[in-house]
Amino acid sequence: MVGLLIAFISFNLIALKIKKRLSLLHMSYIWTFTIAFQTVFDVYVDFKYHGYWYFSKGVDWKSSIAIFLVPPVNVVFLNFFPYKKALRKKVLYLVGWEIVLLLYEAITLLPEPWGYFHYGWWTMWHSLILNPILLMILLGYYKWMVKLEKRSTLASNFKY
Repeated sequence: MVGLLIAFISFNLIALKIKKRLSLLHMSYIWTFTIAFQTVFDVYVDFKYHGYWYFSKGVDWKSSIAIFLVPPVNVVFLNFFPYKKALRKKVLYLVGWEIVLLLYEAITLLPEPWGYFHYGWWTMWHSLILNPILLMILLGYYKWMVKLEKRSTLASNFKY
């Protein structure tokens, strides 16, 4: 539980204190999307297929805090993403994040009180393959959201 609380406080403070390129509205969209997406993912991999779990198998209140770990990380990821840089820089950025995410996952596997994450059939290899896909889904969602926002702003300008 100690590791989870340290991560919760650290991740949220970092997301709040960094110089922001994202608006508060965009951050709220990312938080909402992340919580919804993570919940659906966890329902299947954690509860239905027992691939991994937090603290103990099944639903427990302690693990509900874990849902608030990923949104601030996603905000930081999107905030510093090199949107207008060359593909090489984007790939290096993703590789750097992959390394950080895998290191963090390894730390969460430590025994309690530092660790809180446990593997069933899930392995670090699953994360290695799936993390970039999840980050690309997040990036795609963010770009789509910005595009919709621009379109709705343009459309609302013509109503007056």
